[in-house]
Amino acid sequence: MVQKKDVKTLRSLGGVNGVAEAVKVNIDEGVKSTDLTMRHETYGANKYTEKPSKSFFMFVWEALHNLSIIILIVCAVVSIGLELDTDGFPNGLYGGLGILLGVLLMVTVTAVGDYNQSLLLKDLDKEKKKIVCQVTRDACRKKVSIYDLVVGDIVHLSTGDQVPADGIFISGYSLLIDESSLTGESEAVHIDEKKPFVLSGTKVQDGSAKMLVAAVGMRTEWGKLRETSSDEGETETPLQVKLKGIAGIIGKIGLVFAVLSFIVSTVRLLVEKAAQDEFSSWRRADSLRMLDSLVNAITIIVSAEPEGLALAVASSIAFAWRKLMDEKAFVRHLSAIETMAHSTCICTGKTGTLTTDYMVVDKLWVLDQIIDVKEPSQLLENVPPVLLHCIFKCTDAEVGKDTRNQTFVLGTPTESAILKFGLRLGGDLGTMHSEIELLKMEPFNSEKKSMSVITCLPNGQIRAFCKGASEIVLGMCDKIIDGSGEPVQLSEEKAKVITNVINEFADKALRTLCLAYMDVEGEFDMHEDIPSLGFTLIAVVGIENPLSPGLKEAVETCLAAGISVRMVTGDNINTAIAIAKECGILTEHGIATEGPEFRNKTNEEKSEAAPIIQVVARSSPTDKLELVNNFMALSEVVAVTGNTTNDAPTLHASDIGFAMGIAGTEVAKEQADVIVMDDDFTTIVKVAKWGRAVYINIQKFFQFQLTAKIVPLIINLISSCFTDSTPFNAVQLIWVNLIVDTLGALALAKEPPNDCLMIRPPVKRAEWFITKTMWRNIIGQSVYQMVVLSVLIYVGIPVENSQGGNATDILNTFVFNTFVFCQVFNEINSRDIDKINIFGGKFSSGVFDAVLISILLQIIIVEFFGTFASTVPLDWDLWLLSIGIGFVSMPIAAVLKCIPVENSHKPIAVVLKCDHVENSVVEQHDGVVKVDVPDGVELI
Repeated sequence: MVQKKDVKTLRSLGGVNGVAEAVKVNIDEGVKSTDLTMRHETYGANKYTEKPSKSFFMFVWEALHNLSIIILIVCAVVSIGLELDTDGFPNGLYGGLGILLGVLLMVTVTAVGDYNQSLLLKDLDKEKKKIVCQVTRDACRKKVSIYDLVVGDIVHLSTGDQVPADGIFISGYSLLIDESSLTGESEAVHIDEKKPFVLSGTKVQDGSAKMLVAAVGMRTEWGKLRETSSDEGETETPLQVKLKGIAGIIGKIGLVFAVLSFIVSTVRLLVEKAAQDEFSSWRRADSLRMLDSLVNAITIIVSAEPEGLALAVASSIAFAWRKLMDEKAFVRHLSAIETMAHSTCICTGKTGTLTTDYMVVDKLWVLDQIIDVKEPSQLLENVPPVLLHCIFKCTDAEVGKDTRNQTFVLGTPTESAILKFGLRLGGDLGTMHSEIELLKMEPFNSEKKSMSVITCLPNGQIRAFCKGASEIVLGMCDKIIDGSGEPVQLSEEKAKVITNVINEFADKALRTLCLAYMDVEGEFDMHEDIPSLGFTLIAVVGIENPLSPGLKEAVETCLAAGISVRMVTGDNINTAIAIAKECGILTEHGIATEGPEFRNKTNEEKSEAAPIIQVVARSSPTDKLELVNNFMALSEVVAVTGNTTNDAPTLHASDIGFAMGIAGTEVAKEQADVIVMDDDFTTIVKVAKWGRAVYINIQKFFQFQLTAKIVPLIINLISSCFTDSTPFNAVQLIWVNLIVDTLGALALAKEPPNDCLMIRPPVKRAEWFITKTMWRNIIGQSVYQMVVLSVLIYVGIPVENSQGGNATDILNTFVFNTFVFCQVFNEINSRDIDKINIFGGKFSSGVFDAVLISILLQIIIVEFFGTFASTVPLDWDLWLLSIGIGFVSMPIAAVLKCIPVENSHKPIAVVLKCDHVENSVVEQHDGVVKVDVPDGVELI
């Protein structure tokens, strides 16, 4: 009936009341908590069938489909066959089995990375679906998860909500439903008694209502639609796409080196055969030598591919995502984490973001006097009845009682503050509702900046009430209640007095609202709009909204990080200026303007004004969108906060959209990239900090990984040209690749952010990922390692036969061991790309754990698994020498960091105008510029 929107059947059942009776629920009291289990069993749960996720072994199977891996496996199997025939069993197994074990480990690492990414996306999808709605149960209004809804529940809908189940309209005002998610139609549908059906998955565009839940879960229209569609979720972030391109280039370089290495080895073999006049006779040893050359070439291709890069990115983003969840930031789109590394501007709202969600009425102007509400002695003794009528009837908030019979208020912070004030004055919401009938409501929206209702008083008089932005509502009034409580004409002089009162409240950082009423002559046509003129002013309310704790420090952190902060609010400009100055947003170099003033500028004027605008008051969502577009046109990377349905276009258009988890509507949250669960601006700063940490961590790992890739490629190629063998065989290359790609990725990618990240400018979006500083470190370390290894390979060191190994085996093992320790210590060097001190955080860092594990694994493979890795046990003096050579890379890294290169992190401060600058003293340290200028010199 609901899905077919069959009104006739609904009427035959006795309307919504008849359906409620059929499912045994009282519309006023809602479902009883004791009936929930029975209703779940009878009508089903409000959950949807999920597509089964891929198992870990599916990822292993996919990783095995890499062509290089397949060729390597085939070569290993052929190698086993040839070596068994040559060396017998079991000696003939070791070489091929070592390759197969290495391949298995590489495939496992790749599968683990992909599997962890899939788990992250699964967790992300699960968090996205955590939506709360308001219901009436046990005669109390409360918040519950949409998954706990049952058939018969009475759900309260308001602007910006997502409809959680299929239902039937009970009562409401101006309810407009956006059904585009189901029908594709952009035109909103008006829902009332004549069109009473509301479908799951749609959005409340305007108005408010109560509905009876008629179907849940897979029995809803939305559930059936989900059953026929597949939601693959997010796949790759922009950084992953960029790095995939870099990885492709590295892979091609590895392919060139592999082909050259194989060609050189093959040509050398053919020349030797020709020189010995054995070109026509091929022995099994020759075939095995050719196979070894092919295996080494394929191994070069496999090890050159930076597989660990994907693991590092996935691990870093997953680590940051989970840490940000602990910091009360739910990242809906993973790309937002890395985009915040580039952010240069934050356009934020005021209420609930810069200020707390707690609001309380502080001042009241009524009956020609200003009252300090916090002083009990100043509370009104004779409250004008019309004031209480306006407070209790012109509101979206409701009074409820919890299980302990304690009174609480449900509604927005502003509505709750005014309603609580009405209760303090002795008003009773239940009595008001029973005595005064509500006929029509036009809810508050960002365009009108006011809320209006039409009511019927007990004597039959039709009366309109209005509440909203002080200057808006004052402009709607032509009368005012004087000191005696009687309505009198509002003169220009009196209007100026009221304006001064509003400005006085606003200068004290109070949010100001005006309350007004109007008696309607005769009958009121419900199809007409509520009048916007002819009201009588009742009172001016000043609401205190304290700044969020730590806000001023958070704004200072943003400014030090090169991120400008702009306040865009619907409040009075004086209130906005007072708050902006208090928290440090509005400086002497910026300006405050109002939405209409900005709106009326030409495009050229907007572009010129945008850089110096720091506060926009009385703004509409259109103004915010226009401002953001201007910033983005100036190549700014803009983050925006939003709460309402009207903010959705701006959240979608910005580079990073932040929706508030407490005050934000479901429509706003759906368009946002990040949901700030505690509605605190400091949480946004934490996202920026983690975004920078992710970007820097990937750079650290890439610098570390590229060094470990370059050295063996060049060494093996040179050795192929001058000798019969390469210093690193297939198993050893795979082993180094595993240590570098796996442990390095997991350690460097999970370095937590430090405060130094927020005293450098943002990373430019177009900036090349591998900076000149990174190239300096990569080239310096690579040269050192190649020189050392070349000396060891071609000059050698005096070694004696020991522990059953000959001098050549010992030297090869020593070279391999030394190369691994160079990577181990270079991993520590990579903890900081710029700074000499790389021991910040000491042993709390995962890098040191990775180093210890790497050393332990190296000892195991050298001392106990030599048959697979072609190594022999080493004496303790050779172990110490390997460690010493590797350790030398640390002082070399310190020296390299003293070599000046073009600083990729340019100073934040830019001198635009400074007379007599030659007399100033300029210091620069860690991206912070300090300038001393003489008295009287203007520095901008």
